[in-house]
Amino acid sequence: MSKRDYYEILGVAKGAAEGDIKKAYRQMALKFHPDKNPGNKEAEEKFKEAAEAYEVLSNSEKRQRYDQFGHRGMNGAGGGGQGGMNMEDIFSHFGDIFGGEGNGFESFFGGGSRGGRRVNRGTNLRVKVSLTLEEIAQGVEKKIKVNKHISCTSCKGSGAQDGSSFHKCGTCNGAGQVHRVTSTFIGQMRTTATCPTCNGEGQTIQNKCKSCHGSGLQHGEEVISINIPAGVGEGMQLTVSGKGNAAERGGIAGDLYIVIEEIKHPHLQRDGNNLLHDLYINFADASLGISLEIPTIDGKAKIKIDAGTQAGKVLRLKGKGLPSVNSYGRGDLLVNINVWTPQHVSAEEKKLLEQLRNSPNFKPNPGKSDKTFRDRVREFFE
Repeated sequence: MSKRDYYEILGVAKGAAEGDIKKAYRQMALKFHPDKNPGNKEAEEKFKEAAEAYEVLSNSEKRQRYDQFGHRGMNGAGGGGQGGMNMEDIFSHFGDIFGGEGNGFESFFGGGSRGGRRVNRGTNLRVKVSLTLEEIAQGVEKKIKVNKHISCTSCKGSGAQDGSSFHKCGTCNGAGQVHRVTSTFIGQMRTTATCPTCNGEGQTIQNKCKSCHGSGLQHGEEVISINIPAGVGEGMQLTVSGKGNAAERGGIAGDLYIVIEEIKHPHLQRDGNNLLHDLYINFADASLGISLEIPTIDGKAKIKIDAGTQAGKVLRLKGKGLPSVNSYGRGDLLVNINVWTPQHVSAEEKKLLEQLRNSPNFKPNPGKSDKTFRDRVREFFE
């Protein structure tokens, strides 16, 4: 089943301002919040869908990639993308939407422990992956080794020496938040803040793990498989959710950003989805015509050079370029004909050329069908 457009989900235009996107998400979150729709699976899915859309559109880098490449630009690991968001991920972002620290929904839905505790989040990582034009044309699966923070193997990421080392925080009674009531000119207002004792986790560790000293982290490496779609370009970023640095004490791992680098091809140059190739032929071949093999992204292809071909002529091989990452189109291969003029000639060659110099057929006589330099440039960019 294909994913819905993120702008359509939130009901905003593609050029919507950041404030409009936040407002639209706030309305959707209130409408489909699970506490307002208990047992309603459809409402829960719409709630998650809206959160996924906001996760991308509220981030300038992710939004730019989505606008350029669509959902394929967000899926770096076999359809992972943002679709792996769980309820803890979603509630951890509500402070940005509803203000304050912790779960801003408390003032709307009467509190509860669903989003009360602070969820640690690991930092994001960015790695570069180099691709050949052939890999870009076909799409490729890459396995990369990433050095990063991983969960401590001794305590399995908990940060505690054993299960009995955890104690409910006495300040917040395990809620992860403390509440204050202040009097204002409009009456009493209740505010919520992160517990200063447990930093919002709701529990403290009495005996910390000796390996990680309570952080729940250690340095390690992971081999990650990435499915890179066909048609990606230099500088494009793909997102692999949850494959960044692990978070302290079992929190939500950060994301891994894959930055694409193109390896220079020996015979082909890229121009968007089109490929360019400079073909050099000699004067005799240009005059008499010839059939030649040229390199393409799919191997060799045979082309015919007509007799009387002029230097600067561009041959277009339809569909021999690169695919578009966000559509079904494919670019072309443009072959620029260059007629090679010898820089040194032998006495015999010079004699032959002298005989041809004054031949009427060798005097320049461009016709209407012979395109000017300006015409060729215009045709090239059409």
